[in-house]
Amino acid sequence: MTEQTKQQLLSSFPAKKILVVGDVMLDEYIWGDVNRISPEAPVPVVTVQKRSYACGGAANVAANVASLQSQAVLASVVGDDSPGRRLRGMLADIGVDATGLVTVKERPTSSKLRVIAHSQQVVRVDSEQTSDLHEIDEDELLGRVAEKFTDADACAISDYAKGVVSPRVAQHIVQLARQQSKPLVIDPKGADFPKYRGATVVTPNLKETEAVLGVELRTERAIADAGRSLQEMLDGGSVLLTRGAQGMSVFSGAAEPTRIPAIAKNVYDVTGAGDTVLAVLTLALASGASLTDAAGLANFAGGLAVGKLGTSTVELEELQEGPSEGRRLSDA
Repeated sequence: MTEQTKQQLLSSFPAKKILVVGDVMLDEYIWGDVNRISPEAPVPVVTVQKRSYACGGAANVAANVASLQSQAVLASVVGDDSPGRRLRGMLADIGVDATGLVTVKERPTSSKLRVIAHSQQVVRVDSEQTSDLHEIDEDELLGRVAEKFTDADACAISDYAKGVVSPRVAQHIVQLARQQSKPLVIDPKGADFPKYRGATVVTPNLKETEAVLGVELRTERAIADAGRSLQEMLDGGSVLLTRGAQGMSVFSGAAEPTRIPAIAKNVYDVTGAGDTVLAVLTLALASGASLTDAAGLANFAGGLAVGKLGTSTVELEELQEGPSEGRRLSDA
């Protein structure tokens, strides 16, 4: 991808509308210092300096879409509780359309509390309910999704295995995408990959792929075979296999896999980096990029995200300043 092509692609982002579906959560951070060990137990005593909050899960995907100056529409489930109300307020503040959120009174909003001391995570406390939605709540969610899908240019599903993305929900969205010929990108979780069958692209990491296939991926040959196996499982859909420090591998059609090396960055915190990759990949495909070029751009964005502490977003200006002149981003 040349610099001119990249800039043209990024300039189209503000005109795009992306529907994000999946498990939302509220990320809370307690920031402090550690100067001693507790006399009650061998654990550090954190003196609190401040608290902060961030959109997590699918809400962070939507936040990344919004930070890239695109229109983000979010469909999910929250509880009738303080974390749910705070999350709604935060989404409104950053311009995310959250009218697709369904409130379920008996279901708490998923939240993650992280205690950070001296730039290191000390502990994480999760509050969540991961059972499947009741049918009546799932019906309401699917109604919101169908309503929002018509005006969207593409859809991203962020599955964190918190009960929102059931096989029925996943396949309903797959059918909508096919009927309306729109890109559908899914960041998967768990071993039930057949529920994603028919998606445009699915983006598992190495650990998830090993769990699904029951194999160890230690060689390039094993990874290539695994990618093909996932494609068969997904009825020929494309696979973007994220490999951490080893970059990405793209499997599309019958072509040989394309290797996208990682862009060297100081890894500060991997929290939410996959959300950034999902947002950028979906936006790039909605803007007409090839899968390889879209993956290259998402790879660069993910590298920016891991250089930030905590759940964070990437700005459009950061992507505009990234590498590409005279070469494809996938070769950067």
